[in-house]
Amino acid sequence: MREPITALPSDLESTPDRPAVFLLWAGQGAPYLARTALLRRRLKRLLSGREGTSRVLNLRGVVERIEYWPTGSQLESTLIHLDLAKLHFPEDWPRITRLKPPVFLRLTLDNPFPRTMLTTRLGRGLYYGPFAGRAAAEHFQTEMLDLFQLRRCEENLAPAPDHPGCIYGEMNKCLRPCQQVVSLEEYRHEAARVEQFLRTDGSSLHESAETARDQASATMQFEEAERLHQRLNRIAEVQAGSGDLARVLDRLAGVAVVPSAERDAVNLMFLARGRWLEPRSFSLSETASMDQRLRELSAGVSPDAAPGTSPNVEHLAVLLRWHGSSWRDGEWIGFESLDKIPYRKIVNAVARVAAGVSR
Repeated sequence: MREPITALPSDLESTPDRPAVFLLWAGQGAPYLARTALLRRRLKRLLSGREGTSRVLNLRGVVERIEYWPTGSQLESTLIHLDLAKLHFPEDWPRITRLKPPVFLRLTLDNPFPRTMLTTRLGRGLYYGPFAGRAAAEHFQTEMLDLFQLRRCEENLAPAPDHPGCIYGEMNKCLRPCQQVVSLEEYRHEAARVEQFLRTDGSSLHESAETARDQASATMQFEEAERLHQRLNRIAEVQAGSGDLARVLDRLAGVAVVPSAERDAVNLMFLARGRWLEPRSFSLSETASMDQRLRELSAGVSPDAAPGTSPNVEHLAVLLRWHGSSWRDGEWIGFESLDKIPYRKIVNAVARVAAGVSR
């Protein structure tokens, strides 16, 4: 996070009337933290001391110092507000930020008999998400498992021939490892197919089903070809049902193209390893090739520039809130890794954001 601009209460007229995140410091105690679309007007309301404003928080005579961060976008404001809340209010920041933890699908690869589960916490295993909500995650999980024969029970299995099993085994939707119908190796092979499905966003299963359908059609097994065609349609529906953001977390990367606080510029905010990197200003006034300048700027982007190596749940919550909001003031372009940046798409997004017509 960049350094703030510092001002005194007597300097209100010189503060810009633009979006910003700010801190008001008294002689002692915790600061007052807020964000606003019009900084000068908000500060005047808080520090004016006018009569007849008893319903409005009045800090006249209390505040000794003002620190503020001008921002160009809602996304930048949210991230700065989050960082300051965690820094100055370590016990109370969840209430202050009101960030809702995103929901992830977890594949428990560390379990002898892997299964899927929904969670809002990260740990061991493979994580796929984030989802817009728990209902969306549950729907995706149910539809995806219908394509495989992975177990859906939550118990720690102790396989035995006399295990009672469950309805999914009777419906042939589970390999029934609890009843020792398959070996551990056979079950883990099915779990590996699920892992590959998630890692490829469904492409692994789609390609194999498409090949099988074409072979059945070529050998005039038309009923089998029709069945496989219907399966392809179901796979496509499951793929679409994951939403625009859901990925295996180690493949969740992208860039948000948003307005900048600087004149004649936009900000490029890269996400890598599930963490936001520091915004990079992209000038619109230079005459050199935009594509070339973008490549040069992106060449210096590295996930190692972000503190920590594991995904940041709060950062993903910010992405989810901003991406799904009606007030989104920029464009999101997702990609698999920083080695596969779609430069042409970003150039087009920069042009649209600069013109104020982002979609």
